[in-house]
Amino acid sequence: MTESVVETTTGAILFDRQIINEISEARFQAAGWLHAEPVGGALRASGRGNTMYVGNVPRQFVLRHYVRGGLIGKIVHDAYVWAGEDRTRPFAEWRLLAKMADSGLRVPRPAAARYRRHGVVYTADIITVRIPDVEPLSGYIRRGPCTEEFWQSLGEAVRAFHARGVFHADMNAYNLQIDKDGDLWMLDFDRGKLLPPGLWQQKTLSRLHRSLHKIATLDPQHHFRQQNWEQFLEGYFKASRSA
Repeated sequence: MTESVVETTTGAILFDRQIINEISEARFQAAGWLHAEPVGGALRASGRGNTMYVGNVPRQFVLRHYVRGGLIGKIVHDAYVWAGEDRTRPFAEWRLLAKMADSGLRVPRPAAARYRRHGVVYTADIITVRIPDVEPLSGYIRRGPCTEEFWQSLGEAVRAFHARGVFHADMNAYNLQIDKDGDLWMLDFDRGKLLPPGLWQQKTLSRLHRSLHKIATLDPQHHFRQQNWEQFLEGYFKASRSA
């Protein structure tokens, strides 16, 4: 991966020349591409309406504008406090994704990221390579009951991330994506980190459990039962013991 940084009139752009050999501010707007479409359907749940597919097949990208969630998002839509370039959310996520992709973990490969500074705050965007033929775990389990082997393999895959010290700040049934082979990919590593083993591992598992339980409660068409979670944990801890 070739990391390059170019300054702009309001901030900077970080990009990989092997993926995008020329970059400009226009690429961080839908109008800067010949083709752009909003991410729709269940995938939208993980992006809060701030995500676009851009570019043409076979090389498409995902353009995401950083917006705040939770209670603070009702007051401040997309501004973050400036604390230095390396600590901006897009640059931190870009570099984390690059490390994980280079190590063989199933994550989107980062293409470009930018921040635009406005005094003591900044706004931000990131572009990643689109992963073909994936759907959120929430959609995957709505199409029908999954096998015990699937849930165990899902647990093993999540453990592989934890074994590398990958902390996902919002591991839920939307940010976990399943490809056509049934393999796990993780998306949206805003505020993600590399950490030593600790209680954060159990906390992220609990976050995923709550997410699965919630969607199954709201819509019984989602095929998730407590038995499936026990199968997931069986795969997770089996991978832990064999590491």
